[in-house]
Amino acid sequence: MAVPGKVAAYRLPPLPTVGEIIKLFRLKAQKQLSQNFLLDLRLTDKIVRQAGELKNAHVCEVGPGPGGITRSILSAGVEQLLLIEKDARFIPGLQMLSEAAPGKVHIVHGDILTYKMEKAFPKHLKKNWEDEPPDIHIIGNLPFSVSTPLIIKWLENVSKKDGPFIYGRTQMTLTFQKEVAERLTANPGGKQRSRLSIMSQHLCTVENCFIIPGQAFVPKPEVDVAVVHFTPLVQPKIEQPFKLVEKVVQSVFQFRRKYCFRGIETLFPESGRLKRTEQLMMTANVDPTLRPFQLSMSHFRNLCNTYRKMCDEDPSLFAYNYREDLRQRKTMRNLLKSTSEPKQTEEENQL
Repeated sequence: MAVPGKVAAYRLPPLPTVGEIIKLFRLKAQKQLSQNFLLDLRLTDKIVRQAGELKNAHVCEVGPGPGGITRSILSAGVEQLLLIEKDARFIPGLQMLSEAAPGKVHIVHGDILTYKMEKAFPKHLKKNWEDEPPDIHIIGNLPFSVSTPLIIKWLENVSKKDGPFIYGRTQMTLTFQKEVAERLTANPGGKQRSRLSIMSQHLCTVENCFIIPGQAFVPKPEVDVAVVHFTPLVQPKIEQPFKLVEKVVQSVFQFRRKYCFRGIETLFPESGRLKRTEQLMMTANVDPTLRPFQLSMSHFRNLCNTYRKMCDEDPSLFAYNYREDLRQRKTMRNLLKSTSEPKQTEEENQL
């Protein structure tokens, strides 16, 4: 858990307000990019405080937009600030901030989903994984459309200790839709317990810091926004490859309202499915009548470890794709159909 830091360790010279920057450069939030501006500097300061002590730190801000959070980061006295902005319309306003903090800001016009962060920071900042987190932080008010794929990408980086985590256990302070934040932090039995809960919590300490009401943004989104802080764990709670854990977790939550047995059996081809599913659940000591959201982290750890052993015994097993198998069977039925149209199976209706 991050210890909230202080803001205002560095004083920027007089600048136009964020609202004036928006007017000056005729900036308008684009709905197709799910952009929402945060103009209240008290709130941007509060977001930055959740990252912890930033004095002399190296920070990457994702999607700075008109630069509200950027100002708060600079005011915290950072050593270097890397800004990654996809929308070229915001670059002139960010350059104005860069000129106000000489030598501190580097602006990249690019997409964070494809940007290579392995070389984003100086090599001397690297720390061993077992050490305290490096003096590197990722902060961002993420567009809703990119937040989930981006955190999944970064969680895979955490698992592999690459990308921004090549420097050690880099901390992240990010915004999400309130509902997504609730999924990220949900406990077993909670109604928001989901794939995201397991994938994030088995790799990181995840803290839902505070809620920002939708009316604080321009334009106002239909939902509230939450600030979430991530600190990678020294030891993951499930010590298996990311793709294997992801496959098991996705399968379990595939039929969220049914018994977990129903989702787990989709890990196996139709031939021998029942026997293998029973073998997996018995060895993992998981009650087949539990719902997916009732399973604990130890349940998922046992399932992943047992499934890994089964894959080692049968290397073709991991390549099996239930959805692709369904598609192929449906295509085959369509090719062989006669005058009467066959009904869709229960699985196809659910998916």
